[in-house]
Amino acid sequence: MNDINKIDGLYRIRFMTSHPKDLSDKLIEAVATLEKVCEHMHLPLQSGSDRILQEMNRRYTAAGYLRIVEKIKKAMPDASLTTDIMVAFPGETEEDFRATMQLVEQVGFDFLFAFKYSPRPGTAVAKLPDDVPQQVKEERLAALLDIAYGISAKKNATITGRTVEILVEEKRGDLFVGRTRTNTRVFFSAPSDCTGMLVPVTITGSKVNSLAGRLVSK
Repeated sequence: MNDINKIDGLYRIRFMTSHPKDLSDKLIEAVATLEKVCEHMHLPLQSGSDRILQEMNRRYTAAGYLRIVEKIKKAMPDASLTTDIMVAFPGETEEDFRATMQLVEQVGFDFLFAFKYSPRPGTAVAKLPDDVPQQVKEERLAALLDIAYGISAKKNATITGRTVEILVEEKRGDLFVGRTRTNTRVFFSAPSDCTGMLVPVTITGSKVNSLAGRLVSK
């Protein structure tokens, strides 16, 4: 990233994902200090239960994950943090699931991607009994998303009224769509094609996973 950051004509670099066991202090420092690298990190959690993390062979604990989050927030107070979570892994109990919910609330993820466990042929875990009933899977996923979306909505609402730099990706219908440096999508109108440009947009409204804005005229 240090080398990429030196390339002329390149304005944004986004480091997408790191396995928590591989996220070093050096990498956090690079994301925090290199001016072209965006203030966003995707750090898959999968579960807040140490027992389930061990069954998943994730090689970190919930406490270890929280220590990494603390380092990220200390280095980049305004950075966004997103994650992946799987509910109803084989053998997951209500206590295991509550541990995940508590960690999600404690971290306050800007957004998360949640999935119900389903067996994948050829994987080691496929040998385990898929023992969480389908209805319980649905209930746990719904409960997790309810908490997560509430956190996301509150975080997005705090951006309303601010003017942020948007990298415009495409046009959808009558609106252009771009992303903030923290990777939130923004929908806005513009008098001419600005795809591929960096433009200032004042945020006028928010939803769970996107923002609405108004292009700032130069």
